[in-house]
Amino acid sequence: MVRSDACLFVTLLLIGGCTVDHPEQPQDTLEPAAQPQAVADWVFTNAKVYTLDSTQPWANAVAISDNKITFVGSDAGAQGFIGDSTTRIDLAGRVLLPGFIDTHVHPLSGGAYAAALSLDTFADVEAWVAAIADYAQSNPAAEVIFGYGFLATTFGPAGPDKKLIDAVVADRPVLIMDEGFHAAWANSAALDVLGIGPETIDPQPGYSYYKRDQAGEPTGYLLEGTAGSAMDKLDVITAESVIAGTKKLLGAMNGYGVTSAFDAGALIDPAIVERTLEQLEQVDALSIRLVGAFYPSNPDAAQAAATAVADTLKWRDQMRGERYHYNTLKIPYDGTVEGRTAAMFEDYQGEPGNKGETLYSLAELDAMIVGATEHQLDVHVHALGERAVHNTLNAIEKARETYPDSISRYTICHIQVVADIDVPRFAELDVIAQSTPLWASFDTYGKPFVSADQFNRYWRFRSIEQAGARLTFGSDFPASGAGTLGLSPLLQIEIGHTRQLAGSPDAPIQPPVSERLSIASLIRGFTLDAAYQIRKEDELGSIEVGKLADLIVLDANPFEIDPYRIHSIGVALTMLGGEVVHFRASDPDHDLIGQLPLR
Repeated sequence: MVRSDACLFVTLLLIGGCTVDHPEQPQDTLEPAAQPQAVADWVFTNAKVYTLDSTQPWANAVAISDNKITFVGSDAGAQGFIGDSTTRIDLAGRVLLPGFIDTHVHPLSGGAYAAALSLDTFADVEAWVAAIADYAQSNPAAEVIFGYGFLATTFGPAGPDKKLIDAVVADRPVLIMDEGFHAAWANSAALDVLGIGPETIDPQPGYSYYKRDQAGEPTGYLLEGTAGSAMDKLDVITAESVIAGTKKLLGAMNGYGVTSAFDAGALIDPAIVERTLEQLEQVDALSIRLVGAFYPSNPDAAQAAATAVADTLKWRDQMRGERYHYNTLKIPYDGTVEGRTAAMFEDYQGEPGNKGETLYSLAELDAMIVGATEHQLDVHVHALGERAVHNTLNAIEKARETYPDSISRYTICHIQVVADIDVPRFAELDVIAQSTPLWASFDTYGKPFVSADQFNRYWRFRSIEQAGARLTFGSDFPASGAGTLGLSPLLQIEIGHTRQLAGSPDAPIQPPVSERLSIASLIRGFTLDAAYQIRKEDELGSIEVGKLADLIVLDANPFEIDPYRIHSIGVALTMLGGEVVHFRASDPDHDLIGQLPLR
């Protein structure tokens, strides 16, 4: 990290881009210098400051004192804030943005998997098997081979099979989580250790269950709760691995310009969660602001629902520090399209009678959301299928009617398939629509499982925005299917804008094309509206006087660059509360005068 008490003069000379249509940008004026109460610690000048402040959308200069923004305006106006102790940075026309906020990520869970085998999600089965064999050979001392990243639809309707892994690793348990962390692929040795056989009872048929062949033998494909349970029983996660992995992951997030995040469920032992957060904060390594959720993990769904609100209240009171607070109820309501467990209104193609399933009954869903509303808790619901989205909106409507004065905020995340009737209800009920734009490129693999009508109702971002609702975006890492690159908001912004694979103008467009979002809308979903979701809109999300100095500098202007190159824009600097947590000085286009003191 780089301290904000630098006393050195630093200049960054950076190259601009070609001009295309974008929000009008300012020309500096010769207004008199402002009269500050104190000399600033930092002053950024000669910048294109995209503020997200509707009263002043663009500016040229920003001053920072202590950890807050003290001036936003012209270069001339900033001169009065510069003194002998000020670190001044000339951005040479580069874009300065509020720090990105990832509104749905699993940083501690992701940290837990930092040392695990990471498969290329879009490779073929043969490549995955070879990768498992190579990893096992390279890690002879590992008692369990653990990894993640396969895409279940690549295997076809039957899903993955234990025999494929048995052929290359038979002497040790192997457990590979899918790219969405809703399913697992196990070999025979793992099933033996777990005690899973023909007589094993499925915890929740149709949702949390063991896939079986025609003879009733488990195939090694574990869905939903059975996958998480297997991971717990095989003891593949330790406190030490989570702490080390999370620290590494936070550095990667800072490198992509992320300064705050919503942890949508740690999915690991609460004691490990608490120990990790406390230890990272003690050594000043918690380099993002973190708002998090309690995630009901009891395999007995009814019992989990019965205690969810009380458990969240305990977390709200106990799981907090200077930069983290776990104060939201996360409800995992349905599954995924690739697992054919997302709750739909019609059968999955080729599977008569299977409309997907929900983890909780309607009564249990209502009880959790209404109960959270009574206690002023915010709620974050995983609802991917159209029926799950519809039921969740109904429960929120009931909660609002029951407790009209509650300050609870509601977010429905993922929203892959949304019915026409429900598009306007997000705005009508003041529900935040959260998703991962990365997934909105053409879904070749999942298309065969849904109807043409459903496929044309994927990721209805623009329709929901036009109806007046807030949109927020996040990576869902490590379930993004893109490795650590999935953490990049700029990658997400490009795909949300094009609905195509990154950097691929000739790639198929995920229909409907009309759901493409503007760059401005996507940036807002990663900044100002994201801050609203985590209840920090008064502190974060825009560049305004009095807000915390969470800022990023980009190597190119996303409003001007070729849209298919947005994913390649680098983040030159990331600042958290006036402290630099990421700085890259190796670009030959940067002319650095002096140096920043490293600690």
